[in-house]
Amino acid sequence: MVSSHGISLSTRGDNDVCDITDEVTGAAKQSGARNGTVTVFVPGSTAGITAIENEPGMVRDLQEFLERSAPAGARYHHNHGGDSNGHAHVRAAFIGPSLTVPLIDGKLELGTWQQIVLVDFDDRPRKRDVTVQIVGE
Repeated sequence: MVSSHGISLSTRGDNDVCDITDEVTGAAKQSGARNGTVTVFVPGSTAGITAIENEPGMVRDLQEFLERSAPAGARYHHNHGGDSNGHAHVRAAFIGPSLTVPLIDGKLELGTWQQIVLVDFDDRPRKRDVTVQIVGE
């Protein structure tokens, strides 16, 4: 069986980290699947999905790492056409647009301190839609 669900949220941009674990868990429960995989995907090229320990220090560490790795103020060829978010595209390519989590006995197989997060790298607030797809039995 395949079940698809949507999550909509508003972000602040600029490396905003949004915990969507509860929404993904709810979608998995709503699907009725007991075992399978849960894929979380964000369309677009300036946001990413990953799993981290969503506590303030780790969030700040991630944000600072991304700024060091692809600084907002650096020169990006993408920005020559009038855009200002070349850094957001590079960061999104690095993190990736999706995450797949095993579903075992009706529960997401996440570690004790592991949450699913959307990170919005764009240089402005955005409305983001996330697709959660469960493949299972």
